[in-house]
Amino acid sequence: MELSGSQIVIECLKEQGVDTVFGYPGGTILNIYDELYKHSHEIRHILTAHEQGASHAADGYARATGKVGVCFATSGPGSTNLVTGIATAYMDSIPLVAITANVAVNLLGRDSFQEIDIAGVTMPITKHNYIVKDITKLADTIRKAFKIASSGRPGPVLVDITKDVTAAKTKYSKVSPEPIQRKTDEITEGDLHHAVELIKHAKKPFIFVGGGAVISEAHEELKDFVLKVDAPVTDTLMGKGAYDGTDPRYTGMLGMHGTKASNLGVTECDLLITVGARFSDRVTGNAKKFAKNAKILHIDIDPAEINKNVTTYYSVIGDIREVLQLLNGRIEQQDHKEWVSHIIDLKEQFPLKYNHDHLTGPFILEKLFEVTNGDAIITTEVGQHQMWSAQFYKYKLPRTFITSGGLGTMGYGLGACIGAKVGMPDKTVINIAGDGCFRMNMNEIATATRYDIPIIEIIFNNHVLGMVRQWQTLFYEQRYSNTNLSDKVDFVKVAEALGAKAYRITKKEEVESVLKEAIALNEPVVIECIIDSDDKVWPMVAPGAAIEDVFAEEDLKK
Repeated sequence: MELSGSQIVIECLKEQGVDTVFGYPGGTILNIYDELYKHSHEIRHILTAHEQGASHAADGYARATGKVGVCFATSGPGSTNLVTGIATAYMDSIPLVAITANVAVNLLGRDSFQEIDIAGVTMPITKHNYIVKDITKLADTIRKAFKIASSGRPGPVLVDITKDVTAAKTKYSKVSPEPIQRKTDEITEGDLHHAVELIKHAKKPFIFVGGGAVISEAHEELKDFVLKVDAPVTDTLMGKGAYDGTDPRYTGMLGMHGTKASNLGVTECDLLITVGARFSDRVTGNAKKFAKNAKILHIDIDPAEINKNVTTYYSVIGDIREVLQLLNGRIEQQDHKEWVSHIIDLKEQFPLKYNHDHLTGPFILEKLFEVTNGDAIITTEVGQHQMWSAQFYKYKLPRTFITSGGLGTMGYGLGACIGAKVGMPDKTVINIAGDGCFRMNMNEIATATRYDIPIIEIIFNNHVLGMVRQWQTLFYEQRYSNTNLSDKVDFVKVAEALGAKAYRITKKEEVESVLKEAIALNEPVVIECIIDSDDKVWPMVAPGAAIEDVFAEEDLKK
């Protein structure tokens, strides 16, 4: 049959099983939106307050569901407003397809109204991108975009379509998408044998889990692997939930704000088995001193990650779940009782601490874990509240902690929270924000109230840019340059003006009842929590230091 370009876009989305699109219309994409209107019973469109919110919502939807997230934007500023969201997805390997429209082919390169080379702009921050100027290539391009976004190491793909292509017509035939094959072609018997030998001869193995284990849905295989190797487990920010955070073997996060047990244990171990992590500088500290007593066995889907930041002893390339299944069938049961017991002793010797005398972020998160029984999806902005969320809420399953890890995007969490809730409507979904981050994306509360999406936004309001202030306190002799936010903005009134139910908490005694009430309401809720401006995230590794030099507040006092 013969269809217009706009009809082909919608039909291709239906082919891919897309049920939700986040976006914002404009002139060049109007033909697509007109067609979307006719299919609103099949594809739900969420109109966000800003295109950046749409990209973050599509990202949050993808992280929560494991599906490809989709966002729409028009040309010019519409498409450039997606850039931060696309970069966020790229840094964290999130499958996203961004569909933008551009001016007609005869207007390209003429500085036409709202013309921008968005393919050129996004080339460094997409897994691949296209500009479609030929109607006959449109359907296949969209199909390729979805396949590229979700195969191998996932990532964002941008498809820019000129407006004349959205109006032109060509023949269309429905094509069922090919199943995405897990990457196994580079897994060799030799690599598996060497990995098994390393594990067999290790006396003090430590397992280090990254976001790749979440992406590959490898949590069951990882659990079996940990038991067979008989080792303690640490993770990255992106790896949370791949291994049960309530399990005794779990030692907490590794790195700049990792636990002492994890940082000291990784420094002591003789084999660091790294599962789907990229050795970010925030994890390794001084890379030359990282895991200095260990051989590093790196399991990853992307060969470009091997030896990129840290020199490894051996590697196995392939899909994490597939590799772990193969290793589990080859590893004999190991016994490292004394080593595991030693690491558990470190956990007990160096627990995470905070001030119990007043209302703090850690207290709120511990209470939130208690009230939700750890079954909520937690999204976050970026800063102190993000680190506290990683430390004090225990993630039992993958895809329950959603945060901007690689790019560190302030303004990410609220859009992601909306996307996660749309994708997982039966889950309680809560965004943890700082007051600085809330200022960046508070307009998306209007999106939640417009569609009655029952998310909960918890703002840790310390009236400062908390993490930047922490660095200014510790490393800049308390020169608080442009980090004080003590102005006259009333977040409760803002939330109410945007249509949400709002609370303000100032005392510990108020936390539990407000959290329970907010969850029971099942409507958009904003909770402002007033905390101290000098509360800090502990422990910490100073920039450039080795992770073994991790220090806490009591160490500073000494």
